[in-house]
Amino acid sequence: MEASKSNFQGRSNSLPSRPHPLILECNQHLESLRASSETSSSNSSFLSHNIRGLQDLIECVEKLIQLPLTQDTLLHEQKEKWNFLDGSLRLLDVCASAKDALLHTKECTRELQSIIRRRRGGELELMAEAKKFLTSRKVVKRAISKSLSKNCNFFSSTNKDHHQTVALLQDVEVATLSSFQKLMQFISGTTTTTQSKSRSWIFISKMIQPKRVACSLVEDESEFAQGDVALQSFIFSKNGKVEEVNNLQNQLEKLELCIQDIEEGLEFLFRRLIKIRVSLLNILNH
Repeated sequence: MEASKSNFQGRSNSLPSRPHPLILECNQHLESLRASSETSSSNSSFLSHNIRGLQDLIECVEKLIQLPLTQDTLLHEQKEKWNFLDGSLRLLDVCASAKDALLHTKECTRELQSIIRRRRGGELELMAEAKKFLTSRKVVKRAISKSLSKNCNFFSSTNKDHHQTVALLQDVEVATLSSFQKLMQFISGTTTTTQSKSRSWIFISKMIQPKRVACSLVEDESEFAQGDVALQSFIFSKNGKVEEVNNLQNQLEKLELCIQDIEEGLEFLFRRLIKIRVSLLNILNH
């Protein structure tokens, strides 16, 4: 009887412990974000939904890292704890790059809108500012491309032999980088190769048949891509300047609203990522 009781206790001790509720919650947010990311869309409402999903995930991870259980696990994972610290810096870097790209585009958008509204200085001033904006967009796209090459090409495979918390944090980093990659491609106006080709066709078609061919194609593009097309159309068209200015103004208004929406989400994420990095530093310094 004693032997039987001892065997029972041994089997009970070997049973896997139930995951902490925060781990389960984080996994739910992670799966939801993955499902959302699999949808190929350049729609701003879809992007906003994706950012909100990322906010929920990061907020949950921030709470998870505060748990003594998580902190003990990270302290015992000698190699992974430094990887997580590097990863937190990588996430902050790419988030900061997205914020800078957004801020740069917002400033140029507002300046060009101001000139259009004032109509002071005439067409020459407006043309000069439009060309300046187009040049700045090229600078933004190069910066985004550099950041993506530096940060978002890092996709580590999750080691399932690790503790469940460690494996989860690895998955979160990969999913977050992937989300930032989509966001920055959205801001640059180059989400996929196919869409890049379609933008070239939009621009060419607007030069040939301004009213007929381009409309249906432009509707599927991001506000940033539509703004680029409107800029090019205004700068390079030789006729119908009034119509092109009105179109440019409408696209700039849409772009500004889109920027405001994304900017708020990015600021939230940036603050949360800073808190997570500070928490990791505090853990590793013990």
